[in-house]
Amino acid sequence: MKKNNLIFSLLTVVAIFITSCSGGEKKQEVTGAHTEVVSEGLGQSAVEDNVSAANALQVAKSLDDFKTLVVAIEAAGVEDALVNVGPLTVFAPVNSAFDKLPEGTVATLLLPESKAQLAFILTNHVAPANYPIKQLKKEAKKGRKLYMASGKYLVVENKEDGIYVDGTKILKTVKVSNGWIHVIDNVLVPVE
Repeated sequence: MKKNNLIFSLLTVVAIFITSCSGGEKKQEVTGAHTEVVSEGLGQSAVEDNVSAANALQVAKSLDDFKTLVVAIEAAGVEDALVNVGPLTVFAPVNSAFDKLPEGTVATLLLPESKAQLAFILTNHVAPANYPIKQLKKEAKKGRKLYMASGKYLVVENKEDGIYVDGTKILKTVKVSNGWIHVIDNVLVPVE
């Protein structure tokens, strides 16, 4: 009897796995006022939810100041990193920050063959931790560096006119459902 239960359990798990791994189609589920669209096989960022609080990627997509950043995120294929549960802290460069890069840099980084390099640069803007301004001040006071998703570390400083990360001033902070967005006016290009 135990053997039959074990076989039945294994078959059930395999059936669920096969069903959940069918790829690429979109499903729409409607429950009352809640609508959720899921593009199967595309990752967490493919879920469109009109009820939950906005995550870092949704906020970036909703603001004109981050158009270049959003294009770069999509070109690098790192959307899922910005929608995970977190907590995470994103140091988000505004459009003018990308304009400060040497001419042609952004266009080159957006090419398919530059995808890995672009992803490395973008993950250097994401800390897999909860860093509101209050915590950044504590980290600066202790002389600690912030570990970034790129594997690199950024220096955080508390100066008279505000908090700086890798020499770049945080201009504004926005709370999102999965952490924080700190708006900056430079691209934090890591040294490889």
